[in-house]
Amino acid sequence: MAPGPLKIARIRRSTLTLTAGTFILFLVVAVCIHRIASRAPPLSPSLGRASGAILRNAAMTSRSNVAAMVGSFEAIPRIWGRRGRSLVARAGGLDDEAPMSIPEGCVSAIILAGGVGKRMGAAIPKQYLELSGQAIATYSMETFSQMQEIGELVVVCNEEWEHVFDEAYASLPAANKKPLVFARPGAERQDSVFNGLQACREAAQLVAIHDSARPLVTMDDCRNCMADGMKVGAAVLGVPVKPTIKQVNADGTVEKTLTRSKLWEVQTPQCIKPELLKEGFENVRAKNIEVTDDVSIIEAMGLPVLITQGSYTNIKVTTPEDMSVAQRFLKDLRAE
Repeated sequence: MAPGPLKIARIRRSTLTLTAGTFILFLVVAVCIHRIASRAPPLSPSLGRASGAILRNAAMTSRSNVAAMVGSFEAIPRIWGRRGRSLVARAGGLDDEAPMSIPEGCVSAIILAGGVGKRMGAAIPKQYLELSGQAIATYSMETFSQMQEIGELVVVCNEEWEHVFDEAYASLPAANKKPLVFARPGAERQDSVFNGLQACREAAQLVAIHDSARPLVTMDDCRNCMADGMKVGAAVLGVPVKPTIKQVNADGTVEKTLTRSKLWEVQTPQCIKPELLKEGFENVRAKNIEVTDDVSIIEAMGLPVLITQGSYTNIKVTTPEDMSVAQRFLKDLRAE
C-alpha cells in the first residue's frame, strides 16, 4: 500500500530536518578547522585547502551537495593524521624525547693542553697566550668548573705548564673546585686522549674531551652535547658549514663540489662513554688507525655518533687572526 499524504509529509519533514542538521554540523566543524589551519604555521597547506573546499561546498543546501560535502569532510581525518601530529609535536614536544638527565658529578672533563701551536708562530704554545689578560687554556677550565655535571678536571699538559692551571684553580670559588688531575700528552692527539682517559676516575659515566684552544665554549652547549653523549654513547659539538666546499685533485683541479647541507664543522667537547672509548682505542690500535678527532675512534667501530649543534663563537684559536676574532667574541659574550 502506498503511503498516505500525511505520512509522506512527515517523511519529507524528517529528511529536511536531518539534512539541515547535518549541514549545520558540517558548517560548524568546517569553520573550526579553517580557523585552526589559518592560525597554524604553513606546515599543512593541504589541510587549509580541504577546509576551504568544505566551506565552499557548505553554500549548497541540496541533499546531493550535502553528500558531496560529506566526501570532502571524510578526507580531513586522513590529512590531520599525516600533518596534525607534527603541528602538535612542534608546539608541545610530543615527538621529542625528554631531555637526558645527567647525574651530578658523573662527567670527567679532559682538557687537552699539550699542543705546540706552530701555526701561531709564537714563542710559547698558543693555549698559554693571554686572551684579555688570561691564559687561553684556563677559560674552558673555569667553564667546566662551574658545571654540576662535572666531577673532575683532567688536564693533559707538559709538567712545565702545570703552574698555569694551578694558579687559575687557586682563584676559583671554593664551590667550583673539582678535583684537579694532570696527565701527560702523547706523540699524537689520540695518545694524549688515551693518557687523559687513563687518569679519569673509574666512576665516570662520560668523558668530555675538549681542546684548551677553544676558550669560548658555553655551558649550555656543553650540557647539550653531554646529554646526547649519554643518550647515544658518543656526541660531538658542531656547526653547519657556511661556505661552499670543493674537493680538489693533487693538480689543483676541482674533482667535485660537496653537498653543503650534509657538511658540519666539528668542535669540542666530544662526549663519549668511557667503556666505549676504551673499546675504540683497542680497535684503532689493533688496526693501526690514526684519527684526528675523538669520535672518529667510535666511527671506526661502525657505531653511531650524534652531532650536537653548537655555536659559531666556539672557535679554535690557531692563528694570530683568530686571536682578534676571539677577543671580539669574548667581549660580546661578556656583554650578554
